[in-house]
Amino acid sequence: MAGRINDDDVKAVRDAVPIDAVVSEYLQLRNAGGGNLKGLCPFHDEKSPSFHVSPAKGLYHCFGCQEGGDTVDFVMKIDHLSFTETIERLAAQAGITLRYEEGGYTPGRQQGERTRLVEAHKAAARFYAEQLQSAEAEIARAFLAGRGFDQAAAEHFGVGYSPAGWDHLTRFLRGRGFTDKELVLAGLSQEGRRGPIDRFRGRLMWPIRDITGDVIGFGARKLREDDNGPKYLNTPETPIYRKSQVLYGIDLAKKDIAKGNRAVVVEGYTDVMACHLAGVTTAIATCGTAFAGDHIKILRRLLMDNSRAKVIFTFDGDAAGQRAALRAFEDDQKFAAHTNIAVSPGGMDPCELRLDRGDEAVRQLVETSTPLFEFALRSVVGRHEVDTPEGQAAALEEAAPIVAGIKDSSIRHQYAVRLAGLLGILDTQFVVMRVSQLARWARERAERPDGRNRPAPAAPRQAAAAPAERPAGPRGPALNLRSPAHRTERELLKLALQRPELVSPAFDAYGEDEFTAPPYAVVRRAIEEAGGVAQADDSYLARVREAAPDDTVRSMVTELAVEPLHARTVDEVYAGTQLVQVRLRAVERRVSQVQASLVRLGAQAAPDHLAAVQNELWVLEQYGRALKDRGAAAL
Repeated sequence: MAGRINDDDVKAVRDAVPIDAVVSEYLQLRNAGGGNLKGLCPFHDEKSPSFHVSPAKGLYHCFGCQEGGDTVDFVMKIDHLSFTETIERLAAQAGITLRYEEGGYTPGRQQGERTRLVEAHKAAARFYAEQLQSAEAEIARAFLAGRGFDQAAAEHFGVGYSPAGWDHLTRFLRGRGFTDKELVLAGLSQEGRRGPIDRFRGRLMWPIRDITGDVIGFGARKLREDDNGPKYLNTPETPIYRKSQVLYGIDLAKKDIAKGNRAVVVEGYTDVMACHLAGVTTAIATCGTAFAGDHIKILRRLLMDNSRAKVIFTFDGDAAGQRAALRAFEDDQKFAAHTNIAVSPGGMDPCELRLDRGDEAVRQLVETSTPLFEFALRSVVGRHEVDTPEGQAAALEEAAPIVAGIKDSSIRHQYAVRLAGLLGILDTQFVVMRVSQLARWARERAERPDGRNRPAPAAPRQAAAAPAERPAGPRGPALNLRSPAHRTERELLKLALQRPELVSPAFDAYGEDEFTAPPYAVVRRAIEEAGGVAQADDSYLARVREAAPDDTVRSMVTELAVEPLHARTVDEVYAGTQLVQVRLRAVERRVSQVQASLVRLGAQAAPDHLAAVQNELWVLEQYGRALKDRGAAAL
């Protein structure tokens, strides 16, 4: 039975790994003010960043989908890991040795499955890299040299060689404590007639890493004529490798992609190498599959979908390359970024271009790319004899739907005019009207009551830090953020969680009934059970989250701890204003209740009872006036 990780070690891991450092491995973060950072949420599709990270609090929260938590929660969710696997991964990053209870720690037995598979790939990558220097690997080194890659380039990308024997890697990894079951599950070995054998034999090996830099698979290139396998053989689908969710080179390119707001999508491993060595360090490639939705999500998180961002696809100039480029057009409008196409001259890929014309030619290829819409139109028009009326008509009918599909009406109009020019049609308005007609028909089909041919609705724009926007679902009692009372209560709770020193000790005297929104009252109770703001220390937020009665309230605590405060200057004066407003509204509510009691009592009430109620009303009214006149000093 796997041992339980020591609680002190878990706390040490949580404290040692900054949440912004972990999150920034997956998406670009920008300043959100108040010490917070923001980016596009990795857990749902959105156009505007509503995912906030608070490095000071060690928490994240998305105001669009309501996901939130600490560093461990983030890694568990984004990489689909167990709690133990997550702690082990973060501990390895921080250089912390974990202690296990219930029998101690047995390496290789108590690690989570994903951790074991990643470790196996890491060891395999080292093995393959060392084998590249062997005598047998001369053919692999010659292949690399023939494509302009020296030993330094091979080391930079971790390129290696798999020996031609049946079980060299399998025996090596067995000696490192990995079981046959683990090696087959990892896709490094496969079942043979007499037991597991190496999946990759006699091939040039590229390690495929995820965005964090972990090796999760391999791409293997055939080198010998007697190899009857495919030209490229990739790792099969495994618990850690899904080809539709992997981009080769993303670990090397991610920082420059985020910094330069540009990504270059090429078609193969050698193309990525050639681009990076030529200075195009934002190059990435898919791993044996078409560029699709999950790849788009990875890039969108890095590019932040701002209007200055650009995604450039490079394709061979042949017919297959043009078809691939046009397929990319279908996904173009999933980006807010501009999408361009770079077609290599003479049908050369970037690797061949670098060999033939040098590094500058590769850089020039990327810099002279063509906007995707224009490339698509030119490709369609180029298939027709537009110097004849029949050819013009046929080209118009094929190209007009492409233009009609452009969502931005101003860009659609410009490309309609461009299309008229490409076709040589002098009556530009005729083409514009035809495109408008097709766009209108598309909208009408989408609005049919029967729903047929209706496209899936686009994800709504999420405003940054817009807590009022929540998806439908069982998220607890509704909050009315148009209510001044709810807004002020929310701000006071945010202060109590983010800046407890500014509201201490007064806040601890506030009752749950002073918070009119039921979710806020429950959060107030969780703060009290965690010791109150007067006991705030490094573990304060963790105690409040632990005191939350369920995940809904825990999510609310995280949200309030991360959401920016609504003031440029957050000081004792601002905190005092929120304290006074919440207390004053509570006093005014109580005054109304007491006044209603007096009316109900009437003249027939017992004198003592009537005097007590009148005295309470007088005290409340005096307190209310003091709050208005003296502010926080009256608390």
